[in-house]
Amino acid sequence: MKLLDLFSGAGGAARGYQQAGFYVVGIDNRPMPGYAGNEFIQADALEYVYLHGHEFDAIHASPPCQAFTSARAIHGEPHTDLLTPTRTALQHNGRPWIIENVPNAPMRADLILCGSMFGKPQLKRHRYFEFSWELPLILLPPCSHAKQLISVFGHGGHIYHSVEQWRKLMGIDWMTRDELAQAVPPAFTEFTGRFLMAHLMATTPLPQPNGNGASGNTTEHNAG
Repeated sequence: MKLLDLFSGAGGAARGYQQAGFYVVGIDNRPMPGYAGNEFIQADALEYVYLHGHEFDAIHASPPCQAFTSARAIHGEPHTDLLTPTRTALQHNGRPWIIENVPNAPMRADLILCGSMFGKPQLKRHRYFEFSWELPLILLPPCSHAKQLISVFGHGGHIYHSVEQWRKLMGIDWMTRDELAQAVPPAFTEFTGRFLMAHLMATTPLPQPNGNGASGNTTEHNAG
């Protein structure tokens, strides 16, 4: 199955989807020489999904979250809401999709994941996931954080932990500090990717026999 990874960054989400069995193509408007997916294309994500989204089996989107984070209120910096037009583009496309973003983003929280659910009690990193289809009932353990947390955000400084600590905690060994601050832990999208793969397998029509002992499109032949 081929998955389109919009607003890909350096590929934290992509690595998780690969582990779930997808071939992943990333799209970002910045160069990403260390992208972890199978292919990378530098392009505008919204333009690309309108032009090429139909070429993929499914789509993941992680629009920039700065418009919805607490840091926005702290620094007073204006940021554009790209999540809402992204959802519109995905709905127009019609392929199964997943949107990921932070708490306070204008989206349904069909699934809320955190580092402590994946054996990382020091990683307090809540992320919302909105799905284009109805999920089955998923029973998840409650968050159970360690007293000493490691905060993976911002641009570093004396109050922050080392890049190596960030990499170990996030399960990402190829990103820079700034890339890590924006990344989705691969464990999160491996988890969502398995539900996406199951949904695709359940809704994709099986190939039909073509009358020659092989699978393919059914073709009628007139005797002559």
